[in-house]
Amino acid sequence: MFLVSLKSLKGKLVLLVAVITAAVVLCVVFANGRQENSGDIPQQAGTALKYSASTQEERLNFIAQLGFTSQEDPESVTEVLIPEEFDEVYTAYNELQTECGFDLTPYKGCTVKKWTYILTDYPGYEEKDCIRMNLLVYKGKVIGGDICSVELDGFMTGLQENK
Repeated sequence: MFLVSLKSLKGKLVLLVAVITAAVVLCVVFANGRQENSGDIPQQAGTALKYSASTQEERLNFIAQLGFTSQEDPESVTEVLIPEEFDEVYTAYNELQTECGFDLTPYKGCTVKKWTYILTDYPGYEEKDCIRMNLLVYKGKVIGGDICSVELDGFMTGLQENK
């Protein structure tokens, strides 16, 4: 004959379910925290830039924080797939990003929005409309970008403050 104490089994079962539930909750909380923080942009010493870019106003404020003025409306908005594997071009572009405190590595395989604005006050080009600021935005945050000239002998630089 085989006897099992139901009272003892019930207590152990409740304890087991509680431990498993707590472990799952901790894993979910930890995973969400890591995922959201993995794309955080490191603050450079002495700066307090706000990287929010969910709305037109926030994007224009970001441009203004860098010390630039742009036309009110973007010239274009496109979706860009950041490749899983960086080729020479993306490696060089990411080096430009890291020089400015950004890093596209955590966004490999992600589709981001690229907002292109015409800058109206870039030093030495105030009377021209050939300077663009590209903002790469993921989940409402600026994760990178560049300033470039669309002239034939143009240039490209990272998102740095206008000094």
